[in-house]
Amino acid sequence: MALVATAPVWAAEKQLFNGTTLDGWKMTGPGKFEVENGMMKTVGGMGLLYYERAKVGNATVKIVFKTATDHANSGVVIRMDEPPADPWYGVHNGYEVQIDAGGDEWHSTGAIYSISKVTERRQKPMGEWNTMEIDLVGTVTTIKLNGAVVNRYREGQEVPARKQWYEPVRGPRPASGYIGLQNHDAKSTIYFKEISVTSK
Repeated sequence: MALVATAPVWAAEKQLFNGTTLDGWKMTGPGKFEVENGMMKTVGGMGLLYYERAKVGNATVKIVFKTATDHANSGVVIRMDEPPADPWYGVHNGYEVQIDAGGDEWHSTGAIYSISKVTERRQKPMGEWNTMEIDLVGTVTTIKLNGAVVNRYREGQEVPARKQWYEPVRGPRPASGYIGLQNHDAKSTIYFKEISVTSK
């Protein structure tokens, strides 16, 4: 199927993961994702699994996940203008919505990694399911975690200075883009049982 250059209109909720295969998804970088008992599972890293069939914009991205340890690290990458050629493309050319219960307010679950901090911590303990909803409305990103808004970022607002090479390059991101899931490292295991998109 050819890639869609603009954001599609999904009137109803569309599941991007069928629970059986990684159909529609493509991996870049080392590591991989496996399907296990109806769930996606991160294996190794660092890598980025992205949905290659369409860009997403003016929509809600819903992710249901759990971690195998309290400090497992991952992320949901949004607003990538191009299909990523390497696993760092999404960090520097999109926004990484962090999954990491152990990080500070700029690097914990629901933060836009080193760009927009969370207002509260809502991640459940390891082994329990979490629901993250990422609302993309124009250039505004609103992140809900387990029913509460924990972050809202408007393109162009003031952000901290970039301090490390691995922190995102600052600059504008598009209103719609490809989305992906990060597998961070071999010690971090994350399970995803739902990834869906609903147009606004």
